[in-house]
Amino acid sequence: MAAAPDFITRMPAIASIRASVLMPLVQEIDKRSGKTDLLLASHGILRGQLTDPYAVTPMARYIALFEDAASILGEPHLGARLGSATKPADIGPMGVLFSLSPSIKSGFRRMAKHVNAVQGATQSGLIEDGDTYIWSYRLTDPAMWPRRQDSEFSMAALVELARSCFHRGWTPLEVHFEHASPRDPGPLERIFRAPLRFGQSSNRVVMARDSADKIHRSEDAALTAVLERHIADIVGDTDHEPTLAEKVSSLIAIFLGHRPISASALAAELGMSPRTLQRRLAEQGLSLRGMVQAHRRSLMDQKLAEHTPKARIAEALGYADGTVFWRAARGWKAEKS
Repeated sequence: MAAAPDFITRMPAIASIRASVLMPLVQEIDKRSGKTDLLLASHGILRGQLTDPYAVTPMARYIALFEDAASILGEPHLGARLGSATKPADIGPMGVLFSLSPSIKSGFRRMAKHVNAVQGATQSGLIEDGDTYIWSYRLTDPAMWPRRQDSEFSMAALVELARSCFHRGWTPLEVHFEHASPRDPGPLERIFRAPLRFGQSSNRVVMARDSADKIHRSEDAALTAVLERHIADIVGDTDHEPTLAEKVSSLIAIFLGHRPISASALAAELGMSPRTLQRRLAEQGLSLRGMVQAHRRSLMDQKLAEHTPKARIAEALGYADGTVFWRAARGWKAEKS
């Protein structure tokens, strides 16, 4: 049975990201435009923040800045291109820790565990699914939209880290994106060298289990411990143990549209019995069915606002076909009225 995945679901009052993450983007704008400081100021960000590893900026400002930069530079695939040039040190101690991992699986698992050292309001996890592992990444706030640049940057950066740290020829089985397909997906296909799926319920990297499990190096336990401690210091008092509801929400986001969602499946991932899971949710006034329905409603509203085709929405929400989806959607609307 699969072990429980590492989850970090950060939902602070104001979702934030380490300002230093913006450095590669700012350097790119500096090279191609003389309006960097003006662009930063328009989003309430100061250049001096970028060199402070403890400085944070609201996530919404980072997302909007990335989208604006792609538009100003006339490069719709800016995020993916910058991500594909990422080096471990570019994302600080978390990236270095990834590079020291003995296998691709352990690197992705550590990324899920420590992503809150860089940003908040994020659902991420690594799960086992038969002969595959699935890394999932999604910002929890639907109001942060569009966010294509961040999604493509994050997926491209992780794939590049796996290639540079483990095997240059490594490719995922599939890469999923929550946003709609761009007019020309060719540049993305060349970066990922894998089948791409758009309009999904989450951003995902699907990888073969045998290649992800392969041991590439012996781990330096002492150095790893130092980095783990440093990351914990960066997180500081903002770190917290995710609640059961947060873990279940994270699993729903990962599974939806990709795997069937049931109490037994989620309970197995969380290392408890289905009855215990349902009882503990009930103690919090929650039910698995209600949580899945709430996630589907939120995702449906987001996809409709994006003018995603109905068939693609049904797929992303985990429905067998459009008819079943629209029957459910009508029921939701009736409940509201």
